[in-house]
Amino acid sequence: MGTAGNVPGPPPRSKWAIDQATADGALALLRRADRVLVPTHQNVDADALASAIALCVALEQVGVEAHPVISDGNLPHSLTFLPFLDRVLTYGVDALPEFDVLCLVDSSDRRRLGSLQTDHPGWFDGSIPMVNIDHHVTNDRFGDINIVFSEAASTAEIIAELIRAWGVPLSEPIAQCLLAGIYGDTLGLRTSATTSRTMRTAADLVDAGANPEPIVDGLFRVKPRSSVCLWEHALREVEWTGVVIWTALTDQMFKACGAVPSEAEGLVNFLLGTEGSLVAAILFANDTGWRVSLRSLPPDVDVAAIAAEFGGGGHPRAAGCSIVGGAEEKDRFLARVAELATAMHDPTADR
Repeated sequence: MGTAGNVPGPPPRSKWAIDQATADGALALLRRADRVLVPTHQNVDADALASAIALCVALEQVGVEAHPVISDGNLPHSLTFLPFLDRVLTYGVDALPEFDVLCLVDSSDRRRLGSLQTDHPGWFDGSIPMVNIDHHVTNDRFGDINIVFSEAASTAEIIAELIRAWGVPLSEPIAQCLLAGIYGDTLGLRTSATTSRTMRTAADLVDAGANPEPIVDGLFRVKPRSSVCLWEHALREVEWTGVVIWTALTDQMFKACGAVPSEAEGLVNFLLGTEGSLVAAILFANDTGWRVSLRSLPPDVDVAAIAAEFGGGGHPRAAGCSIVGGAEEKDRFLARVAELATAMHDPTADR
């Protein structure tokens, strides 16, 4: 109901809160460990890596040895501004230390860990205690302790609240990481998931010493030449399937440009702004088929629900999945995405 004069009132404030008993339980579990491993999801982004680093640095202040690990892939060029990168381990490159507790951040399920999970399924079968911190609506609560709030705009926003609940001082490097995580998942406080609470948290982090400028440069302004080359190849291959605008990237494209998959992540948001599209998709070719990144612009088109039909998940406006097969399976997938998106969308809402 609107206020006087039929002017809509402000949207409700985000009211999620970490129960103090849950926060204390998570810290107690982590403190019992000799060593904690904090893996990221595959094709790591700003929210995942920055949250992992911030959490490890905060835990160090309360006497817990914790190690952030890039589970599958490499450190993206866009994240080289983050502090404490010398502490980040990369699976398949660096030797992992022995550990007795896992803490997963920004992973909706264990499959999102990529090679780390497929190579070591016994680590994630419940035999090793696990804390699960995330903001994806499709998170399946796989941890012994779950701190999951889909209302939060980013996992970094949750970590900021968790650190406060633990009473850990908000140092400048921690604040810098958390602001980077928030900016990464909200595209600089510009997505519909951004709430007044998100903005207040960002302001608190700036007050604690975080500097937005290198974050904005790293995530949105400065890019290597290889990224421009990759986007050139990708844009040449753009196609439409109904209301879905999409492009596909192959190993040959990455090799030709000397690029890595993370350099294409911003492309899907660029395509999404094309008039007439309900969904934008990037298909990354792999040995079994395609890894797919999906985005939607209309609020009634839920790509998390679409991705779930194919065994994936994520957020209503940003999700992902994988498809097995070749060109025929790819075409069927895109046709089904277009069908589902069209069924979800009310075109009268665009007027």
